[in-house]
Amino acid sequence: MIRSLTALTTRHAWKFILLWTLLAAGLSIVGQSKMHSVTQPDVSSFLPKSYDSAAAMEIAEDKFGAKPDDNAVTMLVGRDDGKKLTVGDRRHIDKIARGLGEQRLKMPNPDDLPSFMLTDHSQTPIVKSGATAPDGTFRLLSVSLDGNRNDPALQDLYRDLRDHAEDEFARADLRTGFTGGIADLADTTEAQEDTEKLVGILTFGLIVLLNVLAFRSVLAAILPLIAVVLVGGAATGAVVGTALLFDFKLDPSTPSLITVVLLGIGIDYFLFMLFRFRELLRADPNPKKNARGVAAETAGRVGAAITSAALTIVAAFATLGIASFGQFKVLGPAIAVCVLVMLVASLTFIPALLAVSGRGMFWPSRALRKEPKAGMSARLGDRVARRPFLFVAASVGLLCALSAGALGMRMDYGTDSGPDDTPAAVTAKEISRALPGGVASPHTVYVAAADGKGAADGKGAGRDVRIDASGLKGLTKELKAVKGVGRVAEPVLNERHTAAKVDFYLNVDVNSQRARDLVSDEVRPLVVKQAPPGTEAHVSGQAAIFADVSEAVSKDLKVVFPVAAGLIALILVALLRSLLAPMVLMLAIGLGFTATLGSGVLVFQHVLDRPGVSFTLPLVLFLFVVALGTDYNILISDRIREEMGRSGSAREAVAAAVRHTAPAIVTAGVVLAGSFASLAVNPSPGTQEIGLVTALGIGLSSLVLSIVLVPAVVAMLGRATWWPSKSGRRKGGRGGGHRAPRTPEYAQYESYAPYDPYAPATWQQPHDSEPLRR
Repeated sequence: MIRSLTALTTRHAWKFILLWTLLAAGLSIVGQSKMHSVTQPDVSSFLPKSYDSAAAMEIAEDKFGAKPDDNAVTMLVGRDDGKKLTVGDRRHIDKIARGLGEQRLKMPNPDDLPSFMLTDHSQTPIVKSGATAPDGTFRLLSVSLDGNRNDPALQDLYRDLRDHAEDEFARADLRTGFTGGIADLADTTEAQEDTEKLVGILTFGLIVLLNVLAFRSVLAAILPLIAVVLVGGAATGAVVGTALLFDFKLDPSTPSLITVVLLGIGIDYFLFMLFRFRELLRADPNPKKNARGVAAETAGRVGAAITSAALTIVAAFATLGIASFGQFKVLGPAIAVCVLVMLVASLTFIPALLAVSGRGMFWPSRALRKEPKAGMSARLGDRVARRPFLFVAASVGLLCALSAGALGMRMDYGTDSGPDDTPAAVTAKEISRALPGGVASPHTVYVAAADGKGAADGKGAGRDVRIDASGLKGLTKELKAVKGVGRVAEPVLNERHTAAKVDFYLNVDVNSQRARDLVSDEVRPLVVKQAPPGTEAHVSGQAAIFADVSEAVSKDLKVVFPVAAGLIALILVALLRSLLAPMVLMLAIGLGFTATLGSGVLVFQHVLDRPGVSFTLPLVLFLFVVALGTDYNILISDRIREEMGRSGSAREAVAAAVRHTAPAIVTAGVVLAGSFASLAVNPSPGTQEIGLVTALGIGLSSLVLSIVLVPAVVAMLGRATWWPSKSGRRKGGRGGGHRAPRTPEYAQYESYAPYDPYAPATWQQPHDSEPLRR
């Protein structure tokens, strides 16, 4: 099927190129304009309704009209000279605040996009008074904007509000500061804009440089990048379209991960094709022969390995569908859709480009005219094949040493924060020095009828329970007595008196483990006990949400890990038609994952002294390193099996496979690792960790597992690696003669020829290395 598809693609190359160009242009517009409308910045919305904080938010929305997209910004107002606020200053603050709350903000309509593709965020902000500093030097105001704070259009609207407020208060000799929510995001975006552009340029430059070094060609250096950017636009649009069609929301970090994954695996698959295309062109005795046939042959050979590798990634991320935490659940379909689009492009768009460009793909290099001398990959292959025990021991020792770093791993459930020198961060520090840590992030107890039922005695069944403020005195009294809880506000009832809320502040950092333990172990049991009869009470707030997230993630890790590993193992069994080979690969992949995780813990938890690693890191790292790293293991295993189908010893096959495949794997691994490393400039610490640690994992997979450990193990096991399949055994001639043995003179270059086990050996060239023995 794959060969038929690639043959069709190369016959109608220009049609497929035009089709992909138009498709990419259309879907890119959809993806760019609608991506932020399918993202959900509220972590609590990803929790199942069975969790306490999710139940609290449900009451807040149903009974108090709260909106999940409310963006509460804390505004600090103080005197320019830093002195205490006077009575006149307070009057000015109240007057200006009322004016801000009455003025409608109008969102401009950009000229570069049609109006139907934009969300109109025009609105009147809600401005409320807040706490005053104990020393009287500043006062806090709460400003709420409705909308998704990840949408650049809403960020622009916030900036208009911020600039207008600064001007109004400046006329009264008052200074302002903004922090929290969209203020943090807008300031971070502005601060990181130049850095992200620079990193993007450096990433693209790295890809071009590596391709130039590998192929000595202008077109081979630039064309893969252009092609992957086009396909990436189409894949992003497909993800957004899928989210809109099935009505699910993405996490704000998902677009960054999508970009990195698309760039990395897209370049990887293109490189796999390019290296084999060049190899087959060199082996072609007729240099003027139509390159379309060679392109079809290339895609047919490599397409099976690419398809298996891509489906492995899809299957691994599909296991996230069984996760309870929504942030994981939506990541699976997003990555799966991207990889499927890239797979289709690899089997259609890339072969079409190879067919059209032909030998011109490698201009002005003369590498097609003669065989290259044995280089580092050939020497590595020879040494691995000769001393497999030594390389297995060294590789396993290195991976085990790195794995030890995972001992004592702690999870960090703190919210992501940006740079500490932005205006929003400076304002937050000023507030925290004067007020308790929990003032900027209040927690709330919500009380409502239990499951909509009547009183506990059955009277009034079917009617909502009416709540009286006096019935909550015991709750507020006991809540004030909890050590670590600061001010407790008076109960607030909704209009029908069917629900109540009680705001309270913590005296500890809401991002700390102490705050999560305080809410889970002390506050929640207390409010359940003190809730009026016939009602249920739930706690919401940052510490409460991440306490539930911690529980959900712990459960998901215990389920997703074994299911994903089992699914990947089944795919490897089906691909390799063997039981022993998949076992070898899975053990190598497992060691690679633990070594990568241990390295991350060692760097971020022990060296950088962070509270722990991001709670999303182990699961995301497992999927990325295992799924993406399997690409390289599949490629080397497929080539080893192909080489074992020729005459000669198993160790000669391993040496030849490493020689021909190592350059593609190393180049692709460096590109993919560099793509993930670019996430290091992301303002989110969690995304930084995912980027840097995944880059390390990809490096270990490509440089240690795929071209050293796996080939060395296969060299030790020989053809028994493919047990019980007969794959990889020598095949004698039937009807068409037999293949010449891999003698020392011919072994090195024999695999350049398109492989037919029953055809007589042709197009073999001398080889000056000594033979390898099984």
